[in-house]
This record gives sequence, C-alpha cells and structure tokens, in this order.
Amino acid sequence: MNIHEYQAKGLLKQYGAPVLAGGVAYTAAEAVDEAKKLGGPVWVVKAQIHAGGRGKAGGVKVVKSIDDVEAVAKELIGKTLVTHQTGPEGKEVKRVYVEDGCAIKSEFYLAILLDRASGQLAIMASTEGGMDIEEVAEATPEKITTITIEPATGLQPFHCRKVAFGLGLEGKAAKECQKVVASLYKSYTDLDAQMLEVNPLVLTEADEMVVLDAKMSFDGNALFRHPAVRELRDESEEDPKEIEASKYELNYISLDGSIGCMVNGAGLAMATMDIIQLKGGSPANFLDVGGGATKERVTEAFKIILSDDNVEGILVNIFGGIMRCDVIAEGVVAAAREVSLSVPLVVRLEGTNVELGKQIMADSGLPIISADDLNDAAEKIVKAVKEAG
Repeated sequence: MNIHEYQAKGLLKQYGAPVLAGGVAYTAAEAVDEAKKLGGPVWVVKAQIHAGGRGKAGGVKVVKSIDDVEAVAKELIGKTLVTHQTGPEGKEVKRVYVEDGCAIKSEFYLAILLDRASGQLAIMASTEGGMDIEEVAEATPEKITTITIEPATGLQPFHCRKVAFGLGLEGKAAKECQKVVASLYKSYTDLDAQMLEVNPLVLTEADEMVVLDAKMSFDGNALFRHPAVRELRDESEEDPKEIEASKYELNYISLDGSIGCMVNGAGLAMATMDIIQLKGGSPANFLDVGGGATKERVTEAFKIILSDDNVEGILVNIFGGIMRCDVIAEGVVAAAREVSLSVPLVVRLEGTNVELGKQIMADSGLPIISADDLNDAAEKIVKAVKEAG
C-alpha cells in the first residue's frame, strides 16, 4: 500500500524525523488558509499523487506570495499530472500540500528497502539528491553508497556513520544525518514498510538536515497490525480492478499485456506469465485465486480479468490440490455465461477432480479450448489471440 507525501511526513515526524511545517488542501481557498498559518515568506505547493517525478512534471512550485499560492493551487487541483511513473494516462491531482520553504545548501538521496539478494534491509544513499536514482545508478554508480543491515543485530551506530561519511558530511551535519538515519530506520521497521524513500534529503544553510520529500509503501500483509496506517489508504489512487479483487481476497496486479491469467499459487502464476511471454504473448495481469477459492471467488476473478479492455484472451491454469478442478470449472463456466464471453479462453486443469472439471466444461456448450499442459496452454492462447486479432 502506498501513501501520499504529507501522510508519510506525518508518520516520520512521530519518529523524530525533521520535516517542515505544512498542511494539506483540497481547494485553493484551503491552500491559502494553510499558507497563512505557516506565515511565509516562501511556500512550496506540491501536488499529491502516488507517483514520483512530480517536480519535473510541474507538480511542485515555489512561491513567494499568498496570491501565488492560490494561483498554483487552482492550477494543480483537478489537473492530470503525467510523470514517468504515472504512464501516459497520468493521475488527477485531488489535493496539494502547502509547506514552508527552506534555504537549501545540499541535496541528497536516501532510501531504506529490502535487499532480496541478501535477505537483509539496505540503506541506499547518494550525493545526487533530486535525481532519479535509476539515472544515477546507470551513469555514476560510484555515487551510491549501499549498506546492508543484519536483521539479528539491527541498525548500529557505525551504519549511520557510514551513511553520513558516504555523503561527504562532517561535524554538525554528519551528526544530524546520523540522527535522521536512525529515525527513518525505526519508522521503517516499526511500521512494516516495504520502501521508504527520501528524495531529496537536504542540508540547510544552518547545517540542519530536513526530509524535504518522502515516499512510503507498506507490506499489505502486515496492515492488520497497523490500523492507523491502514486508514491512510487512498483508493482513488489505486487501480479499481485491484480494489475489487481485494474484496474477494484475490491477489491481482494489473499489467500492460493482452492475455488475462487466472492461476492458483503465486509461483505457478509467475511461471504462467513467463511462458506466455516466451511463446510471444504478453500477460495482462497477475492473478492468484489462492488454494481455497470458492466458485463465487473464481467467478469474480474471471469478471475482474474481463473488465480490462486490453484483454484479448484468457488462460486459466489450475493445479488442483486443496483447490478442486471441478470448482474452478464451475466458476469459469458461470463467469463465461454471465459476462457473455467474447475472447478466446484456454483452460489447463490438473490434479484433484480433473476429469470431472473437464467434463463440466465440455458439457457447458461454451467454446472453451482445453490444454494438456502449461506449454500446450501457452501456445494455444497465444495462437488463438493472434488469430482473433
């Protein structure tokens, strides 16, 4: 789950991270009120969407008068902001964050995330704050300092010192940086975050560190432990299909391809997507119906896949263990009838009650293409989609 910048800063402030005063506004009038509370003389008006690159897209403006605060807020609220992370369709700005300005001496990049290669948390820091870290990694990788942290010991003072020295900081600035790193790490671990990115982390003219921007995402499986964080969810920023899927406990992620996938088990779902790609197709989604799906859940999963206009064919790949093949077959048939299926459908079933499942589909009278194995299924759906196209 992702949250907005102002929400992330609210959480980080509770852990002692240095953030500037600010307030969220849903209208230009509210933006003016927030600016007056701050006092000025410099304000920053920031569009709030779940995407990076807002500054380059014109979503962050520094202003020096109340009139300009109002004008910028009017310009941004309701605007569709297109960044390198939103895709060409962009995202509508529904609120802005009005924040105090500050005198910036230097800008840095700092992030905490899971390093899957080592199974440890990692702190990434760079002197190239304000830039996309991908660009820095490609052009000047030597400017990135990466520190992995053993979970058994946790963050130690020497980790914080390595970050500060890696950023070239000395004296008061180095000490301030170490405090910031400690507060960010504690917030990350306490709140079960998946990623915490501060870009930029700035050093002011007074040699004080400030978290000038913040992006946080959280492990959805841990949100039951953090009701306050769960309340920060903004469904208007999420894919409606993914929201609908969550209501039925379906693991669904929308992708850019044309072949919809319905699979039981995350590993099998990944393998299914890979072989579709290998055979010349492209998956339209990741969808794991789980091991104990009911006929109703399968029907809803089918409907969610078909709600994507890009879907030109569907591959159902089920290995029946806990999940029975006849239940899947009943759900597929029910869904296909309910939505008046108009795209090719290939189904590969194996495992518990597989013969009964195949019989249910054969007796349905629907144009369902049966497959013997995963390789056969992938070849058939890619061929069927190309022929239909």
